[in-house]
Amino acid sequence: MPIVFFIIILAVLILSHEFGHFIVAKKSGIRVDEFGFGFPPRIFKIQKGETAYSFNLIPFGGFVKIHGEDGSTTLTTGENDKDDARSFASKSISIRAAVITAGVVFNLILAWVLISGGLMAGLPSSASGLPASSAISDVKIMIVQVAKDSPAEQAGLKAGDAVVEFSTIAELQKFIDENKGREIEIKYQRGQEFAYAKLTPRASPPDGEGATGIALDEVGMLRLPWHRALWEGLKMTCLLTAAVATGIFYFIADAFKGAVGFEEISGPVGIVGMASSASALGFIYLLSFAASLSVHLAVLNIIPFPALDGGRLLFLLIEKIKGSPVNPRVGGMVHGIGMALLLLLMVIITYKDILKLF
Repeated sequence: MPIVFFIIILAVLILSHEFGHFIVAKKSGIRVDEFGFGFPPRIFKIQKGETAYSFNLIPFGGFVKIHGEDGSTTLTTGENDKDDARSFASKSISIRAAVITAGVVFNLILAWVLISGGLMAGLPSSASGLPASSAISDVKIMIVQVAKDSPAEQAGLKAGDAVVEFSTIAELQKFIDENKGREIEIKYQRGQEFAYAKLTPRASPPDGEGATGIALDEVGMLRLPWHRALWEGLKMTCLLTAAVATGIFYFIADAFKGAVGFEEISGPVGIVGMASSASALGFIYLLSFAASLSVHLAVLNIIPFPALDGGRLLFLLIEKIKGSPVNPRVGGMVHGIGMALLLLLMVIITYKDILKLF
């Protein structure tokens, strides 16, 4: 089932991204030749007006073919010359920039919708720092982080487990402090299952880890009326986007310094594992995971790297500065190299993810 959840989430995220490009191109008067659901080989297509809607075998999202996106302004000669004015390349820089950024914007809108929907249905949230008069229920002591090689990790505890039989975090911490050096038993809930973990709190733990190596928070189900859910969902989406952008910026900076490695990144295999963990906790957690993934996809796509939307925006900026378009052959070659590098990076990350499984 985890792989099914992953495919569905990935398909929704990519289709949302591509639909952004599609609808803004259409509204801008640019001809769209094809909107593909999934990736080739093609199963069948439906022609509606000038656009073909294809259904393809590989269900990992979709794609959009926009006329003139490769830099050409002429499709054919003769009676079809009138289509030249509807080429992507013939439009102003502002319109082309809008089409390129639309995918990122739609991913952020999707995250907003998912988070807002979660707040309406009941979204897991920290009991501290909530909006005034918020309706929070079913508050539990939740493990939010487990330190590597700590007693908690060795006992099998994971982030997302709820500790039961204690009323407050202070009560649990007091119990742990009173039993340092002695084996204790902690009852926890994971999804719908209950289990016991046996561990021995450390008398002298490493700095910042605590006796058991777990970080705790009181988490409950936050429910808001639709109008407040939309507003709070928007704020949470903005905060999440800022946090993701900051994290990626510092990661890239550390990568250039050689301070991080590929083990810090998760690819498709790693994301399947995350989707599995989220689905085990319940549908709402899976919804939150999808929203977070949508924000990550948006932020990564806006990075000014060839083949990404941000790289295409960079080429528009160069065109604006120099007063003429970048040579289509040069642009195609640069974006091709960028895509090859991204695919190579994905292969390496996937290989590392597989090694982590063993």
